[in-house]
Amino acid sequence: MDDFAAALTKLWPHGDQHITGLVSGLIAAAPAIFPKYGIDGNQTIAHAMAQFSHECAAGLEMVENMNYSAAGLQRTWPTRFGADRANRYAHNPQMIADSVYGGRMGNAPPPSHDGWNFRGRGLSQVTGREGYDKLAQATGLDLTNQPDLVNDPGHALECGVADFIICKCLDPAKADNVKEVTHRLNGGYIGLAERIAWLRRWKQELGI
Repeated sequence: MDDFAAALTKLWPHGDQHITGLVSGLIAAAPAIFPKYGIDGNQTIAHAMAQFSHECAAGLEMVENMNYSAAGLQRTWPTRFGADRANRYAHNPQMIADSVYGGRMGNAPPPSHDGWNFRGRGLSQVTGREGYDKLAQATGLDLTNQPDLVNDPGHALECGVADFIICKCLDPAKADNVKEVTHRLNGGYIGLAERIAWLRRWKQELGI
């Protein structure tokens, strides 16, 4: 795993900026976690890490930023936020998360705070109570009651890789099909060009 350690250190130069020890935690976990989940070669590692690099901005955005302006709310969720509502919710991250994620993805609707508690986190930006519950079942971690464990340096790689497997990304990764990997992890093709660029970087650093 020396090549992985060198690649991660180079490609995630600010990975510890918000979570101390994140990069070293990923490096320490890699020898056990990648084979545990069937990621058994540099190509599949490159695909997983390319997706993670985009999803969490190389470690800089391990928690989804819900701090939207009124204009941002209207642009991102035009059917949910008219001008008056957008002005009332602007720059209130918890209210925004509860509103846009409540009643979806296994979350209870407001006044429950499921939308906030289960907002996007981790390498794969798992979102929603349902997503956290599936990840908890796969990893054995109590993510339902302690969702921040997804970002713990000692568990972050396993959570990201397990979510990659849950989303059925392994087969297209083995087939070197970045578009299909993106679709399965993202549910669409958001950021596809950036994911392709990340894959190119990871392949280069891993000698592919």
